[in-house]
Amino acid sequence: MGGERRERPETLLERITSLRALDVEVAFRATVAVLVPLIVLVALGRVDLAPYAAFGAMTSLYGRSEPYRVRARTVSTAALVQLASIALGLMMAVAGAPVPVVAAGLLLVITVGILVASTVGLFPGTPVFFVFAYLVCAEVPTPADEVWPRMLLAAAAAAFAWLLVMSGWVIRRLAGDRSTDLFKRLPREGRLHSAAYRDRQVWLTIAQNLVGVLAAGGIALLVGIGHPYWAVVSVVAVLPPPHARHSTSRAIHRIIGTALGVVVTGLVLLPGPPVQVLIVVIAIGQFGAEILVGRHYGAALLFITPLALTVAHLAGPVDVPTLLVDRLVETALGGTIAILILLVARAAAARRGDKRPAAA
Repeated sequence: MGGERRERPETLLERITSLRALDVEVAFRATVAVLVPLIVLVALGRVDLAPYAAFGAMTSLYGRSEPYRVRARTVSTAALVQLASIALGLMMAVAGAPVPVVAAGLLLVITVGILVASTVGLFPGTPVFFVFAYLVCAEVPTPADEVWPRMLLAAAAAAFAWLLVMSGWVIRRLAGDRSTDLFKRLPREGRLHSAAYRDRQVWLTIAQNLVGVLAAGGIALLVGIGHPYWAVVSVVAVLPPPHARHSTSRAIHRIIGTALGVVVTGLVLLPGPPVQVLIVVIAIGQFGAEILVGRHYGAALLFITPLALTVAHLAGPVDVPTLLVDRLVETALGGTIAILILLVARAAAARRGDKRPAAA
């Protein structure tokens, strides 16, 4: 109709810069959750334990926009699965488990992670943080007497993150009637899905992830690329959770965003900065990632990539150019495999005449 005004599509710049108070609140919590434990470790001279603190602090990435009665359930569940993943990784490291055993543990983490996320309604609904924690902890050499200190550190970081995520409840209670004016409404409801284990879509998603990580990890190992877990993490990060839209754009964003993020990381790591600078990089990466990840995945990777590579570098310092090349090549490998899986899923849905984009 002539009198109607069509809204102009939001540009990428507008989408990135349209910050909301709730986004800043979430990003600030996540940054403090990772920054405080790392500062304590620097003061104690145990920077080698930084990855375990960082993985425990990833508990703060859950519960976004959820009412506190729901948030208490989802964040507690996420923390338990995250700590279980760290513990399993530590067991693999202490035992010096061979690749097939580590791979079996990976399949278990993915299966349990997706089932739990689908049952409890976790957001994000992919097991990417569980997988990342498990694989890095399994790769870092760990003496038997270091298991409990590392595990307790991760648990303490997760508990601190839990308190931060739930702290808004106290603030809102103190604000009383003014809370609706001072704070953003918490609209997201993480619904329980007790029959998730019977949901065909859930098991199709699990199958896609298992096939993808085995293919990506296997190719990375055969070719002899270092840090093969980057390829695995890329697959898990790109494949959508159950009942979500299957889109190849996320994989493309990940490849391009990672390439640009590797350049940023090189500018940071190649000069060989002190540990204090690396801690600041992790904090900035956490904040920027949380601000942008809901707006544009590719832009968020400009922060996610330096964050992840800096954590990996602290876990086991290696030649920086090698680390950067491994990250770039394996992200492209994992993203390509994820795209192939998505295209196969889309073709299968078309053959069945299923119009829902979530169908695998």
